[in-house]
Amino acid sequence: MELKKAFGKVFRWYRTRNALSQEDFSDISGRTYISTLERGIHSPTIERLEALAPLLNIHPITLLVCTYAQKDGVSPEALLQRVREEIDIMGPPWTTPG
Repeated sequence: MELKKAFGKVFRWYRTRNALSQEDFSDISGRTYISTLERGIHSPTIERLEALAPLLNIHPITLLVCTYAQKDGVSPEALLQRVREEIDIMGPPWTTPG
């Protein structure tokens, strides 16, 4: 699945699960923008993602993990396990000298 489409599907799922309308995001973005996100036409910037996620009562990383899991056809748990393994092998970038 295309990344933008995956994000739109995940975003819409969390929005409807929280019984939110597209208008409920009007302090951040217009209904038209939210609609384009959900239809996979646009994707949010990191800053916009950070603003949208709290309204869904989730961390922005949750949106990203679920989006990539949807895109790749894997479970979020499997994707998180891969991330944990990569961090264990490579280490987090903030601990690297220099």
